[in-house]
Amino acid sequence: MGCVHGSFLPTHCLSMEEVCELQNDQTAIRTPANGSPSPPASHLLSKNAQKKLLKQQRFEAKKAEKKAIAKEQKKREKERKRKEWEENLSNVSEEEKMNLIASRREAKKERMEKRSDERGRKIERLTKAKKHGQNIVIDLEFSRLMTPTEISSLVQQIMYCYAVNGRSASPAHLWLTGCDLDIETLLKRISGFDNWIIEKETRSYIEAFLSQKEDLVYLTADAETVLDSLDPKKIYIIGGLVDRNRWKGITMKKATDQGIQAARLPIGNYLKMSSSQVLTVNQVIEILLKYLETRDWKDSFFRVIPQRKRFEDDDLGENGRVECNENEERKDSLETQKKTKWIGTDPSNDPSDD
Repeated sequence: MGCVHGSFLPTHCLSMEEVCELQNDQTAIRTPANGSPSPPASHLLSKNAQKKLLKQQRFEAKKAEKKAIAKEQKKREKERKRKEWEENLSNVSEEEKMNLIASRREAKKERMEKRSDERGRKIERLTKAKKHGQNIVIDLEFSRLMTPTEISSLVQQIMYCYAVNGRSASPAHLWLTGCDLDIETLLKRISGFDNWIIEKETRSYIEAFLSQKEDLVYLTADAETVLDSLDPKKIYIIGGLVDRNRWKGITMKKATDQGIQAARLPIGNYLKMSSSQVLTVNQVIEILLKYLETRDWKDSFFRVIPQRKRFEDDDLGENGRVECNENEERKDSLETQKKTKWIGTDPSNDPSDD
């Protein structure tokens, strides 16, 4: 679902009329961060916006239903394990029962100690990265162009980015810039967010790095320059835009208007995308982190980019324009949701650990 302009193949820019129309549509269907969602009157929306709103409502309803089913399944599984444990205890002698209980407590203690050690090492790595790590910025100034559902998807991706960075052998110094109220409100709902070892800025990256403007590099699909390697002195920017392929060329235009450098990942040098030319924010972050570990672009791309999105080397040809379709976006969204859910089940990888 999440599409980030910072991937690979060039795209065309939207006309100003298209930008204005789409932005007005998005503004019309936004939900206040601290308010209850209330669909606007249909006569205030364009036909295009009404379709988007209807699709969004169906998606949210289905998502809520799946969440309720998963919650009930988890509850039943917990109850099953509890009964199984009690049954096991009832079928053994008192001495064996005491041994089982003691063994269980010891195993729990060992798990807690292991998690504590992992948490300590993670904090140490991230603290070191704040001083010496590669600066990578997630640009959050596009929230006005996204629906509440898309903003929620972006926040999930950010949570996964932080968790992956914490596990990395060569973590980056992550920045969130241009963080407005909508995104900040959702981020603060994540347990432990205030303790994240990450830079959180309401200012834009231009303001945050005012004295280093010449070192700013926006990673965008439309750049002519191909990124050969990561320069530790540079600050790499990723557009935090879950766009469903609506906003073509917007990050390149932004970089040009601001007079900063732009570059694209060298994905086309190693593989050809089979269906979607865009990657989620967390996929781009993962690629950069893998490269920081291995200094091998090919290995980084093949480890991160899903098989369904690529052809192998033998299939490389001319880079044609490939659109990001809705099915691909939803698959990306579901993959990120599964990853963030998995993070939550393993406290050693939970963003709240810090």
